[in-house]
Formats: sequence, structure tokens, C-alpha cells
Amino acid sequence: MFLGEPTAVQTALALRQAICRKEDPAWRVCGLPATLYSDHGGDFTSDHIATVFADLKVQLIHSSPGKPRDRGKVERMFGTLTTELLPTLPGQIPPGNYGKPVNAPGLMLSQLDSAVGRYIVDTYHQRVHPETGQSPAARWAAGDWLPRMQESAEVLDLLLLTVTTPRKVQRDGIHCHGLRYFSITLAAYVGEPVIVQYDPRDLAEIRVYHHGFSCVGPCPRTSRLSPVSLKDLEAARNQRRRELRQHLTARRRLADLLTHLDPPASLVMPREAPAPRAGDRPRLKLYRDD
Repeated sequence: MFLGEPTAVQTALALRQAICRKEDPAWRVCGLPATLYSDHGGDFTSDHIATVFADLKVQLIHSSPGKPRDRGKVERMFGTLTTELLPTLPGQIPPGNYGKPVNAPGLMLSQLDSAVGRYIVDTYHQRVHPETGQSPAARWAAGDWLPRMQESAEVLDLLLLTVTTPRKVQRDGIHCHGLRYFSITLAAYVGEPVIVQYDPRDLAEIRVYHHGFSCVGPCPRTSRLSPVSLKDLEAARNQRRRELRQHLTARRRLADLLTHLDPPASLVMPREAPAPRAGDRPRLKLYRDD
């Protein structure tokens, strides 16, 4: 569960949850699908997701644009959650209530995630489907086949949770997202174009690929003990920009105020001052008059 607009990273995290074996033994559905059917959202049409599905050998099929009925199975699941689960949770907002909850909200995001998971395992997977005459859990267990799994969780994370981008090796390392990554191994590849993979959840290091050569480049400005995500980095930079903008605005107001104040009469010089005599020091020029 997450808040905010759908992104390729969040979609990759959801796919990871779907593919991996679950911690709950009652949730037995796992494995790589042969086909994934989705809409035309930006999170499913991004280059990152296209690359991930090509590497996983999963066929990605998009529904017909402008035809909501082609996505009925997914929308039916959302409708079931909205009508059966959400009314039982605190803070539920019924349709037509103008965005106001009928009772006080009392769930953290992790608690909502847990509630949805329990509903899927205990109710949704145990309910007999009218078309098959079996529950989803029983139908899955009855299949005499093994799900196709990735060789290791590390490889799956490397495919799903990393973003690939081209870069060029500079004399001081590789620049990515305003950070500098450096490795002694990269000294022999200065000026060469390389492929970089990074994890948006942790920018402490990147993976560098170049014609069969690969290495890991750490960032001296980050720490593995306190990982910095791309979202945190962007938030910090936006906050810094707001602070600088406020500081410059305050300075500009102060400068405008000072230039519009009337100086003391003792400092104001006449506009038509007499010509300086030989040996006299030049008069003090004031911005207001001169």
C-alpha cells in the first residue's frame, strides 16, 4: 500500500510482492506470470517496466484505450474491496458523502495494508467462484504444476527495483541525480559511455556495465547505514529551493525598503553642487541623487 500517484517504481514493488513467495503460508499464489494485462497508465507504459518485462520474459498486453469494459476483472476487484472491506474499517468515506468519513480515521498505512492482506487470504481466496465452482485457493492448489520463479531474490530485485540509464564516465567518476559515484576501477574508462543501474529506494551505490565489464560505484556523500532514496533527495532539494527563494525574497524587500527611505538632511547634497576647486577631494555620490 502507498500514497500518491502510481509510478514505475511503485508498480515494480507491487510486482515483486506478487511474484515472491509470501510470508503467510496461506497465501500460496506466487511466480512469474506468462502474460500481464494492464491499462495504459504511465506506470505500465514506461521504458523501465518494458525493460523489466523483457528481462523477465513476461508478455505485457495493454487493454483497448477508451474501453473501460476491457478492464472489468480488475475493476471488479476494486469494487469488491470498496463495498465489502472498506465499510468495516475506521475512517471509511462512503460515496456521496463529500469526502467526509463516517467515523474517525484510526488506521496507519501499515495497518491498512495488513487489513487488505487478511481480507484477500481469509475471505477473497476462500470464496467459491460462480464460474469455476472452486475457491481461488483450492483452484491454485489443484494445479499439477510448479510456478516459474526467478533464480534468486537478489536477481529479481536487480531487475524489478533498479532503473537503467546511460551515462558517461567523467574524470571524477559518474554523475547521476546530482551525486557523484567513484570507483578506482572506472579510471580506465574515462570518457566511455556506460549503462548505469540504480535503486530509487537507496542511492548509496550504482551498478556500472560496459561491454561485459561491471562494477559497483559507491557515492561518498551517502551512507549504507542511512540510505537516501530518490524521493528523499528530491524532497530535500525542493525544500532547499524554497528556503533560498524565501531568503532572496526577504533580501529583495529589504533592498527595496532601503532605496525608498529618505536619507537624513545632513547626507543629502544639492543637485547642482559647485564645481570642485583644484586640490579638493571629490564629493560623496549618493545613489538617490546621482
